[in-house]
Amino acid sequence: MAKRVRVRAPELTGKGGWINTVGGQLGLTELRGRIVIVDFWAFCCVNCLHVLDELRELEEKHRDTVVIIGVHSPKFVHEAEHQAVVDAVERYGVEHPVLDDPELATWKQYAVRAWPTLVVIDPEGYVVAQHAGEGHAHAIARLVEELEAEHAAKGTLRRGDGPYVAPEPEPTTLRFPGKALALPSGNLLVSDTTRHQLVELEGDGESVVRRIGSGVRGFVDGAAEEAGFSEPQGLALLDDGSVVVADTVNHALRRLDLATGEVSTLAGTGRQWWQGSPTSGPAREVDLSSPWDVALFGGKVWIAMAGVHQLWAYDPEGATVGVAAGTTNEGLVDGPGAEAWFAQPSGLAATADRLWLADSETSALRWVDLDGSVHTAVGTGLFDFGHRDGAAEQALLQHPLGVTALPDGSVAVSDTYNHALRRYDPATGEVTTLATDLREPSDAVLVGDDIVVVESARHRLTRLRLPEEAVRVESVAHRTQRAATEVAPGGLRLDVVFQAPTGQKLDTRYGPSTRLLVSSTPPELLLTGEGAGTDLFRALELNPAVTEGVLHVSAMAASCDDDPANEYPACHVHQQDWGVPVRLTEGGTDRLPLVLAGMAD
Repeated sequence: MAKRVRVRAPELTGKGGWINTVGGQLGLTELRGRIVIVDFWAFCCVNCLHVLDELRELEEKHRDTVVIIGVHSPKFVHEAEHQAVVDAVERYGVEHPVLDDPELATWKQYAVRAWPTLVVIDPEGYVVAQHAGEGHAHAIARLVEELEAEHAAKGTLRRGDGPYVAPEPEPTTLRFPGKALALPSGNLLVSDTTRHQLVELEGDGESVVRRIGSGVRGFVDGAAEEAGFSEPQGLALLDDGSVVVADTVNHALRRLDLATGEVSTLAGTGRQWWQGSPTSGPAREVDLSSPWDVALFGGKVWIAMAGVHQLWAYDPEGATVGVAAGTTNEGLVDGPGAEAWFAQPSGLAATADRLWLADSETSALRWVDLDGSVHTAVGTGLFDFGHRDGAAEQALLQHPLGVTALPDGSVAVSDTYNHALRRYDPATGEVTTLATDLREPSDAVLVGDDIVVVESARHRLTRLRLPEEAVRVESVAHRTQRAATEVAPGGLRLDVVFQAPTGQKLDTRYGPSTRLLVSSTPPELLLTGEGAGTDLFRALELNPAVTEGVLHVSAMAASCDDDPANEYPACHVHQQDWGVPVRLTEGGTDRLPLVLAGMAD
């Protein structure tokens, strides 16, 4: 066994305290003898949610030797609220202790630069591996087995129950509902996301007509009482009267027959899409990635594919699915669909000539026109957000998840992290506030002269009369608060650290196995070094006239089992996007290492 680099693990500290434990503080001393996996995450981040799901099997299989600790490290202001973190832990079924770190104290101690990042600590309290991004569960599982064997032999492994304590279940009709749909009957269909069900309610929005789904996380077709969903979200009515469901964590589209309650699968395999997977084809044979919402537009079901920052479309006639817009790069770029960038699109609403979308991570309202071009109405990018009304070019949202077309041609936005319902009027270019004091609104649906809002964190639907006069609120603007890295003006070497997991090697059978994409905000920050390449290092030239900005780095590496006797080796893709705030100062560093997998030197 190769000798491993080990660094003493810093203590786990966070002003918000601990969730899913009893008895106050939890520290590395109490965890000595266990293998600890520290998961730095933010509940806004779909990639972080993917990692939560990747870790579930490992967490169950090694429950007596491994303790996973979530360290919640906020991006948005709302994510620094302790109750919001408590809600998110329940919403996403997190079954391990979570440290609420609103001031990023532990994030800084571990020199983390990206959501998500996983750090492995051995039973003696040393950091032995770090992984940024998704796709590392297989490597960590192998490392865990090595550490179990090594420390069992040394007598330093301690087995037993972990410190996780499950919260008491709450007896509410809905639990963190996601989206809603008005049915032809006058009833409302709601995705009861955390309970893995759909719930049909009477027109009052409260009385339960029926539940569809067993309530147990799963991927099962069949009758209403036996069907299985996994955190379903978006709903749309098809021309044949059935409902298409964005079954988010199953990476699938499902069909609900309203007459019988029967559930079937329209698209997806249950596997998550990765770079190199097919991007079009027979719908049941193509992998999807966290479909968050659906809408019928131009005869096709458009899909907000939050997990890969794209829009896809499902053709009911041909039963095919494929990419409709987006490159998989995360950001805000308008233009032809094939060149546009999105950031976790999470809400859709169609009119005759526009598909409106809530692009959550850029806190933006955007639209697609009939020729497939992408436009932005409100929002400037990944790092600016807030609650500001007025002219659209200076208005601010905060991580919106839903959008609703209104009868007068304007659009209501479920401005989730501002706890508000906002309105954008294309005729005037103005943004106003329709309602406040909502709790994480994630969708809204028109019912007559009223609008019914899905108050996700209050576990209910709330009916509002559309006001003639907008609510006035005090403006507030925010930027993502992360410490900037001080770098020297001029030359900067960017190194993405990637070490293939034990027993694997880079997959070069079909060409380069790595990819690196670099850009900046503002674009003037980079004089040279922008663009795509296949090396995981890049010589950048920073503009001395630009004192601060953000370097956007996207890296991917593919590795396969290194066994010549295996004709069909298992292969894995590792990928991550970074947004690194930098400040140009004389005496700053001339090298920027980013860890994809391994240990930085």
